[in-house]
Amino acid sequence: MQNTYAVVDDERGFSFRNCRRNQNLISSGFKPPNVTKTGTTICGVIYKDGVVLGCDTRTTNGHIVWEKCCEKIYKIQENIHVAGAGTAADMDAMVKLMRANAEFHRLNTNRKIIPVSYLKTITSRMFFRYGGAISCHFIIGGFDHKGPHIFIVHKEGSSMKLPYATMGSGGYIAMSIFESRWKPDLEEHEAKELVADAITAGIVNDLGSGSNVDLCIIKKNSSEKIYAYRKIGVSGIKVLDYNIRRGTTGVDLKAIKKIDVDIIEEKVVKMNI
Repeated sequence: MQNTYAVVDDERGFSFRNCRRNQNLISSGFKPPNVTKTGTTICGVIYKDGVVLGCDTRTTNGHIVWEKCCEKIYKIQENIHVAGAGTAADMDAMVKLMRANAEFHRLNTNRKIIPVSYLKTITSRMFFRYGGAISCHFIIGGFDHKGPHIFIVHKEGSSMKLPYATMGSGGYIAMSIFESRWKPDLEEHEAKELVADAITAGIVNDLGSGSNVDLCIIKKNSSEKIYAYRKIGVSGIKVLDYNIRRGTTGVDLKAIKKIDVDIIEEKVVKMNI
């Protein structure tokens, strides 16, 4: 009899043995669980003197906006910050592991700052170890002895070094801003506006992204977070007083106009019920 159960072995790399099991389960009538879609727009760019990371602040649960002021840029070391997209619980656990591993490496090597590539490597290995089961992605930005760096790490473990990067459900929209306006050796104010415009494009065109634009500027000897650098979709100012007494309705304008009506034809029709 063919084995249709999960197989656990010590082989390195990806294993696709469970694909046949899943196919047999679905063909026998098993209904797979629904996937909950999350939405985020994160991006980062290298400029003349450092790195600028940006993110939106909306947290979603399916079609429900769960929180409007969520923090998606995390400090790993003084010289390294990461912007995350994906499932909040997985992201929180991964950030704790990244912080712990980075601090252990700093203490073991007696360094003041650790290389950004080291954090990229250990993060990529952790993702690869679980074969894509950890549902989150990261843009790693930092400054070390080799200068500013931006790395992207996908949940399958693949990674890449880029001059600018976007991720999340609004990432493709934000990428259009970078591809049309990015140039080498950006000034700090240009980089901040470019990242803010990219996140704004994601917020405006992606339903999973929203609220404010948060930025993080990482330089050689310092880092700074700017919360609500730009606010999108601010509520308007109330015009009327909504404290209305019971039995009344407040109106902004009252006008009575007499309308003359001529009855041309009147006919009574009896209906059978």
